[in-house]
Amino acid sequence: MEEKDFFKHKAQDYEKEVKKVDNVKNIANLILKEITYKEDMHLMDFGSGTGLLLSNIAPYVSKITAVDISESMSKVLNDKKDKIHCVLDIKKIDLSKETLNKKFDGIISSMTIHHIENIEKIFTTFYDMLDAKGSIAIADLDLEDGSFHTQDTGIFHFGFNRDEFLGIAQKVGFKNLKIQTASIIKKSTGTYRVFLLTGIK
Repeated sequence: MEEKDFFKHKAQDYEKEVKKVDNVKNIANLILKEITYKEDMHLMDFGSGTGLLLSNIAPYVSKITAVDISESMSKVLNDKKDKIHCVLDIKKIDLSKETLNKKFDGIISSMTIHHIENIEKIFTTFYDMLDAKGSIAIADLDLEDGSFHTQDTGIFHFGFNRDEFLGIAQKVGFKNLKIQTASIIKKSTGTYRVFLLTGIK
């Protein structure tokens, strides 16, 4: 049975939402402040969507592998491939169920982990996919009351408790962990804080 593409009807207009674009810009700015990337590095963007996050990080690295299960979002990304300032490899793969036999210098992710059921399992997958001293930079929502998503886009978690989220990363083996506020999203349904977790293998 084929996976449902929850973003099929949203993909084309996804980047027209100023709040989304601004939020990811804030996340990217904090990632670049916390992590020093080098020109020869190969990163993975987990839940890359239309490429909002990787577009900001691309000028600082050599290659980014964009991983997403939404075909429609990846198509939007592929259509603007020429505007991305690094080599881009787009993969439609569900890392919660499948494996990608590659190693990366770093993993970035924005607003994707709440779509993943088993957090410890995906963090273990990230750990295994990183080279020695490889970094993670993962942004997601603080705990919220379920009002953030007004449509069903395959949600497993209404945000996260920061201490528990950091604790899972620690348990898996990540070091030098730091969690801090990256952005605040104001919607008609409320105000939501977005955190960034950074660390190394």
